Amino acid sequence: MTVFTQLKRSLSKNRYRSSVGRGQKEPHNKTMTNQQQKKWSQVVTKHSQALDLEPGIFTWRDPHKIALSLKRSAERSSRRKGTAYQSATSMLNFYINRAGRKLPVDQKKILEEVKPILRQVFDK
Repeated sequence: MTVFTQLKRSLSKNRYRSSVGRGQKEPHNKTMTNQQQKKWSQVVTKHSQALDLEPGIFTWRDPHKIALSLKRSAERSSRRKGTAYQSATSMLNFYINRAGRKLPVDQKKILEEVKPILRQVFDK
């Protein structure tokens, strides 16, 4: 191995070293900033390739309307990996789980009511 190759390798390794002290773990994804790591689910929601959702669908007050919209989006999508029902349910659960404590209780109740309606509209 030449000196140039050794120098090149050491420089590329040092470029990704963080300012983390001894005994602390380095961030899992070295290319993302701290702010980006905190908001990854927002990016997934906006740029998801799975379904093209109607804007503001999870803020609607009518669970039946939400379920029908999710069904429509899932059936139209040609990029989903599972069945339409799986995609619709997955997107709903993803939103509920990622919103966490910030999701208002009354809106969470509405979104939880969507699940049995989804089963019904998909004849499951």
